[in-house]
Amino acid sequence: MSATSTTPISQHAQVKPFYFNTSAHLLRITRYKANTLSDFLQALRECPEDSIFQHTFRTLEEHHFIREGFSNDFAHWAFSACNEPGLAEQFAGVDIREYTSVSHLRDRFVEILSTFLQNDPAVAGKQAEDTFYFCASDIIVLPTSVVAGTLQEFAEGLRCASLHSIHHHFIEARLRIKLMSNDFSQWLYEDVGLTDTARALNRIDIYTASLEEVRLKIVHIVERALA
Repeated sequence: MSATSTTPISQHAQVKPFYFNTSAHLLRITRYKANTLSDFLQALRECPEDSIFQHTFRTLEEHHFIREGFSNDFAHWAFSACNEPGLAEQFAGVDIREYTSVSHLRDRFVEILSTFLQNDPAVAGKQAEDTFYFCASDIIVLPTSVVAGTLQEFAEGLRCASLHSIHHHFIEARLRIKLMSNDFSQWLYEDVGLTDTARALNRIDIYTASLEEVRLKIVHIVERALA
């Protein structure tokens, strides 16, 4: 999104429709698993990228609903199964919004664990209380009846769409478009021409807010564009 366009549009202007979808996940366990931190490091290096996405971005959906524990599965396992709170805090401290590729995100987790084990080699072979199974998901996209043909209809669609739909377009979409953005921002930028509004959505903090709060922030930003 290098171009800058702040040209206001009419709330009734017709644009390419935005179809609100939702999705269901068919979780599958990969062949990678870990019973020690040494196993975990090797699996972390070799597991498919979709597995990295599963245990970081997709975990956020559960985090938004249960609102407890760490926001990614790696941190949760380090804390609860390995009794390594320091490592768990380092994993949890990785801000996934800073990464534009899953590969680079994986590199950061590998770097954290490698450094941790170099500083304390004795813990590398310690048996964890529970096995960590690296999982991934096959996604089934499901259409909804919500369609927006104008910016006003888009704001109304955001208000009535399910939280699963918000997650699908705002968080899940990041894997499809290489973490660079989300479906809402892409539509606002490419089809409506609201570059600044698209950028504002990209800056929403998905860590400290619930999905409902994320929805309200998106609606607020879109309504400002309508004003």
